[in-house]
Amino acid sequence: MKARVHVMLKNGVLDPQGEAVRHALGALGFDGVQGVRQGKVIELDLADGTPEATVTEMCEKLLANTVIESYSVELV
Repeated sequence: MKARVHVMLKNGVLDPQGEAVRHALGALGFDGVQGVRQGKVIELDLADGTPEATVTEMCEKLLANTVIESYSVELV
């Protein structure tokens, strides 16, 4: 069983890495990009039957900084 965790900075939190990507895209001629938010995807290989609540606990304790990041869990 696999779980995919998507982690993004919360709205209102500055994203310097996203801003650098937006600026670089503009320098490459992609003028229509008005904003970029960069995040991360974490794929977990789990034992069959691992409850989603366990993955949520992993996110709360380690995978996401819940003060400045939000996350979503997708079981695949």
